[in-house]
Amino acid sequence: MLTISNISYAVEGRPLFDGASATIPNGHKVGLVGRNGTGKTTLFNIIKGDLVLEGGTITLPSGTRIGGVAQEVPGNEISLLDTVLVADTERAELLAEADTATDPNRIAEIQARLNDIDAWSAEARASSILKGLGFNSEEQGMPCSAFSGGWRMRVALAGILFAQPDLLLLDEPTNYLDLEGALWLENYLVKYPHTVIIISHDRALLNRSVRAILHLEDKKLAYYTGTYDQFARQRAERRAMQASLAKKQDARKAHLQSFVDRFRAKASKAKQAQARLKMIERMDMIAAPEEAARRVFTFPEPEELSPPIIHIEDGEVGYDGKAVLKNLDLRIDQDDRIALLGRNGQGKSTLSKLLSDRLHCMSGKLTRSSKLRIGYFAQHQVDELNTDETPLQHLQRERSGVMQSKLRAQLAGFGLGSDQADTAVGHLSGGQKARLSLLLATLHAPHMLILDEPTNHLDIESREALVEALTGYSGAVILVSHDMHLLSLVADRLWLIKDSEVNAYEEDLETYRKELLGGYKHKDKPAKEKPKDTRVSRDKILSLKSEVRKTEGRLEKLNDMREKLAKKLADPELYENGRIGELETWNRKYA
Repeated sequence: MLTISNISYAVEGRPLFDGASATIPNGHKVGLVGRNGTGKTTLFNIIKGDLVLEGGTITLPSGTRIGGVAQEVPGNEISLLDTVLVADTERAELLAEADTATDPNRIAEIQARLNDIDAWSAEARASSILKGLGFNSEEQGMPCSAFSGGWRMRVALAGILFAQPDLLLLDEPTNYLDLEGALWLENYLVKYPHTVIIISHDRALLNRSVRAILHLEDKKLAYYTGTYDQFARQRAERRAMQASLAKKQDARKAHLQSFVDRFRAKASKAKQAQARLKMIERMDMIAAPEEAARRVFTFPEPEELSPPIIHIEDGEVGYDGKAVLKNLDLRIDQDDRIALLGRNGQGKSTLSKLLSDRLHCMSGKLTRSSKLRIGYFAQHQVDELNTDETPLQHLQRERSGVMQSKLRAQLAGFGLGSDQADTAVGHLSGGQKARLSLLLATLHAPHMLILDEPTNHLDIESREALVEALTGYSGAVILVSHDMHLLSLVADRLWLIKDSEVNAYEEDLETYRKELLGGYKHKDKPAKEKPKDTRVSRDKILSLKSEVRKTEGRLEKLNDMREKLAKKLADPELYENGRIGELETWNRKYA
């Protein structure tokens, strides 16, 4: 059991915890949530002993092994599999001692302990974890130096999962995973045999993998039983109740104060006035819950282009003359919302680069609208921001000649207020950097927005704001994301990239999730279905628009009729004796 008792801690004079307490039972899977900057990662560092508390205590059972992913593994020549195996330090030390031990009793103890920790199946378990995180058998034998930083973070995650500490602390682990890796991790954590605390803004993961939420807000910790959705409902109910009680108390206080003000100077009422004044002083005031500043994204609206905005016929694309994707027959219209699905390495990034004009067709024909503007967001662009410049300077470089007040308004439209606008990018949080990159990607009102993992580093409120902005955006959206919640709310079409081809995926995301977790079931390959290769005639479009106008007119008449019936049903006279038949008639019409 992890017990957090009345802890206090401040960073540079800013309190992060003040009398915070919580208890987490053994074996529980807990999501640690709260706005960016509230101190979630700091709490992890305190639990691990890397930081010293100013007050309070954190207690764990004696001998508890605590584990977390601190940083990526070094780029050395050790293979991925061996790197993961040595992460279980107890196993590694016992095996080393077994080679040199001479005392029969000690040898017996070592062998018994190796058997207890299932040391002989270690290589298979380590390989299974690496496979789940996206490394095939060949890659597992390659040295760490052959992989980039993001991939080495996956190796570090694999190592800590393999070591199976008694208390596993994970800080935004899905930021370095694709959809397949994130789904595998969700499933793995459910079966993890010990206590897990995970900092995450991934709503799907918090709904599937944890059964309690630890909420950090106003320097306090609150423990909620249930998934994230259950927590959100409970919190909303608590806030509504708190607001109601605060309102009633304010009304009571105002009533007492009114009596005091009226009769304080009147001798006959002086004692009563003083009594009420003391009642006001003794009142334990209930603070109304503060309404957090609404986090928004404001995407500029592009003008409408004639469909299609992109059309590819028998296309082929790749690198250095070697094709990655073949037989591309794709069409994108301005109202499309498309999610790209596919295992890692199948070509999602390659297709994104082709659509954004960063790669060109090796063969076939690609046609773009002559006025097409494309916005492109990828995680590497966040990392490539100039850390010495402010967000305002980034915008001034892109839009020289535009008034500073207008640029500041654009920054505010992406949740970057006056303080952040004049702060060097190097001092901004990951979420604030992501907002700046999204602003730069949409600065010129693109007709198509390509988003590659846009939710990394964004908190849950910001993710919901992004969903709202994308839903209202009038351009096309191409999404690559491990955030199933985002995909389910934004995408209305799914393209599956597999075996060097891109095809429409006719099932839903939940079916795709089950396929990934259960492995692809090989069926007879159906005839290839083009994602959207039929041109819609102009006459058909005009006919549909005419039908829409007629339907909107009909809807307006129905709404007027409903309002008139509602007023009639609200008339008390209708419910008097003898008018039952008339009442039934109006109720049927209203229904």
